[in-house]
Amino acid sequence: MNNDISSRNTLPRRSVLYGLGASLGSLAFSSMLAEEQGATASTGPLTSKKGHFPAKAKRCIFLTMEGGPSHIDTFDPKPKLHDLHLQEFQRSGEMKSAMESGKRYYVQSPFEFQKAGESGADISTNWKHLAQNVDDICFYRGCQVDSVNHPTAMYQLNTGNRFGGDPAIGSWVTYGLGSTNQNLPGYFVLPEVSFPQGGAANWGNGFLPAHFQGTPLRSKGAPILDLLPMKHVTRKHQRENLDLLKTLNQQHLEQHPQHDELSARMESYELAFRMQAEVPELVDLRNEDQKTQELYGIGKEPTDAFGQKCLLARKMVENGVRFVQLYAGSWDSHDYIARAHSNLIERVDQPISALLADLKQRGLLESTLVVWCGEFGRSPDNGQRGGTAYGRDHNPKAMTIWMAGGGVKAGHTIGATDETGAEAVENVHHIRDLHITLLKLLGLDDNRLTYFHGGRFKQLSQFGGEVIKELIA
Repeated sequence: MNNDISSRNTLPRRSVLYGLGASLGSLAFSSMLAEEQGATASTGPLTSKKGHFPAKAKRCIFLTMEGGPSHIDTFDPKPKLHDLHLQEFQRSGEMKSAMESGKRYYVQSPFEFQKAGESGADISTNWKHLAQNVDDICFYRGCQVDSVNHPTAMYQLNTGNRFGGDPAIGSWVTYGLGSTNQNLPGYFVLPEVSFPQGGAANWGNGFLPAHFQGTPLRSKGAPILDLLPMKHVTRKHQRENLDLLKTLNQQHLEQHPQHDELSARMESYELAFRMQAEVPELVDLRNEDQKTQELYGIGKEPTDAFGQKCLLARKMVENGVRFVQLYAGSWDSHDYIARAHSNLIERVDQPISALLADLKQRGLLESTLVVWCGEFGRSPDNGQRGGTAYGRDHNPKAMTIWMAGGGVKAGHTIGATDETGAEAVENVHHIRDLHITLLKLLGLDDNRLTYFHGGRFKQLSQFGGEVIKELIA
């Protein structure tokens, strides 16, 4: 038997057999599954695989605004807050966190909004560039998460499990679809100088084989250290050393087949050898013409850093990388949201707009799913912090997520929040349903994209859910 997702008819039979009970037979069956998965893991994620059904999206660029951007000040205007501005009230209750309890006051948005594009999408006026792309975007206002804390919310956004330790969504996608370029990892991450809260576990492989973890690039200096060999070491010499190491490792692996980390390390050595031929040109943006660099805001502040990430993401998907995640941090605006969000939007507005336009003119947007989101939204009110500072607290019950390309319902706004933006009230779905929908757009079925671990078949959604059909064209 084969544990690859292409084995369509094995899952029901396995489930029945394993469900016979905790007998010696089921224990032996568990062992057999582990051995099968070891065999599957040894093939690596590099070969391209077919999904469960046809899909327009072949790859994904995930734009992660770490810290929780405010939906109320970006894509979900709330005029009611103008009437309530600075009105004070008390909030308490067993289900209320310390952050959202006590003396509170409402905060109106400091930003003006406009109806942009033919679709008339709501967008604050300081998104000067993205306003031109709204007809390619599907805005979703109905998503909710469970946690009010950054690390656990980040884990849930990225892995489906707010306690961490499970595979990231990029790991699941590369496990399901593989990579179309054998000289590059299938899953890249472009973080900030400091990693997001929760650290590298946000792009970890969890219980999947180790080679499905994300490959982070450094945001300063050389993106990958020691990519090229020392001057006195030739490719032939490298190859001979790798062959010797592979022989020794293979002998050890045959004696200890349960050590999948060793298999992954062997594959990483081989991949690193192949990457030397392709990655230097991939990460070198100087070969892009001046017009393209200016489009992304490269070479000027404050857009240079994120502009480079967005252009690099386009180059990666163009070269067969399956999943690229970009981070832009510091959206945690508890105080002075006008100043904080203005600066943050200015950093990412032009680069993101350029990415969408560039993908579209190259004919890649239709087959590339682009996702923009944070780990949660923000509250319509704030707590007293030694004075009246116009900021917002964390809000897991309301947020705006938008998607473009890849078969989404472009030019539409789906779902709604209440009159103050405190809670989603229309087309409300837990983030697990969003995960299932993203997999669906990529041709993957969450209930069939499983991995046997800890005595059961596990999946991104943890225990299932439903596709948000309204988001799909």
